[in-house]
Amino acid sequence: MKAPPLTIALQAYRYGLYVGEPAVAGLLAWRSRKGKEDPGRLPERRGLPGRARPAGPLVWMHGASVGEALSLVGLIDGMIARGFSVLVTTGTRSAAELIGRRLPAGAVHQYMPLDAPRWIERFIDHWQPDLSLVAESEIWPNTVIALHQRGIPLLLVNGRMSERSFKGWARSPRTAEALLSRIAICLAQTKDDAERFARLGAPRVSIAGNLKYDSAVPPVDGQQLAYLRDVIGDRPVWVAASTHPGEDAMVAEAHAALKAQLPNLLTIVVPRHPQRGEEVAACASAVGLRSTLRSRGGRPHGGVDLYVADTLGELGLFYRLAPLVFLGGSMTTRGGQNPIEPTRLDAAILHGPNVQNFAQVYHALDEAGGALMVADAKELAAAVGDLLLDRPRSGAMAKAGNAALQPFEGAVERTLAVLDPFIAQMKLTAMAVS
Repeated sequence: MKAPPLTIALQAYRYGLYVGEPAVAGLLAWRSRKGKEDPGRLPERRGLPGRARPAGPLVWMHGASVGEALSLVGLIDGMIARGFSVLVTTGTRSAAELIGRRLPAGAVHQYMPLDAPRWIERFIDHWQPDLSLVAESEIWPNTVIALHQRGIPLLLVNGRMSERSFKGWARSPRTAEALLSRIAICLAQTKDDAERFARLGAPRVSIAGNLKYDSAVPPVDGQQLAYLRDVIGDRPVWVAASTHPGEDAMVAEAHAALKAQLPNLLTIVVPRHPQRGEEVAACASAVGLRSTLRSRGGRPHGGVDLYVADTLGELGLFYRLAPLVFLGGSMTTRGGQNPIEPTRLDAAILHGPNVQNFAQVYHALDEAGGALMVADAKELAAAVGDLLLDRPRSGAMAKAGNAALQPFEGAVERTLAVLDPFIAQMKLTAMAVS
């Protein structure tokens, strides 16, 4: 089916980024000075390659941030097992650092160029992907248009479209259709996601499930795990993971409320953004708690109430240290963080009321008894106290949580099955060229 013509809005967007390229370059330089870009790899953000292209057919996969990038690992492994090279791009430094540690042989990482037409075209000229995949909701107009013009199939995998995003796109229906019609297939996570993509004009939509259900548990440094277990000893311990501003104060208040009941309690706080470590420590001090920062060499010895784990890529370590995890982003409007990894690592889950980003999994966990919603610091303190004092109950919650996830597995296999016809075409093309 022929895609509809570009709308005036899309043409204006493209022209604006042609003309405004120097301003975008200035933005990149500013972000680099602020530490938001990797200065040593800044040219990659302008489409200049940092590596040579591997020989043979190449699949390009893009995951903007940590969660999206890690969700692609199963597909990366699957494509390499089928004999293809994989280029993985990310948009954030944290995602680049984490995915770089997990990439198998046969995959290379680059930063995604910003959506300026010349930069995207330069990027595609060098890498010449035979197939492109983008995770969740990263629909950049100039990238979509450039791939379509060159006949390179673009698939949206693990597709997610929130009600809020849908309403935003729906205000420009012709623009939404012009872009989505240029995507070969939209593989949505849920029925609701699929319906929203279809209503916006995506002509080929199906449901494959959430790739994150199939993700491997995060790795761990065995020596650090053994060391911290020895330091912590038999202290009751819980983790507040991926916290956002406002939630750290609630966590500190909850700990303070439990001091009489659990005088030896250890709270580990892993802020969503590690640079907020001092801010988290200040929340602890405000309620009379002693804290230390992991980034400065601090350790959770007996004199520490709140251990601030302000480092990157170590959630797998902290999840393994505690039987109970509170997931942040759920007491704010952020929409909650992913509970799958701590559940897989046998933790009982606590969360706030705002979990729309992962509504399906939280609903399943809550229904099965693997997770519990708390509304405020008072309820958080009560739940933490009850569960740490009743280990059989928290253990049963963890077991129920793992069982609740099982029906949702298989998204990687279903997604690869959809990719197989494209893979067959890539092999035929490669044979014809050779």
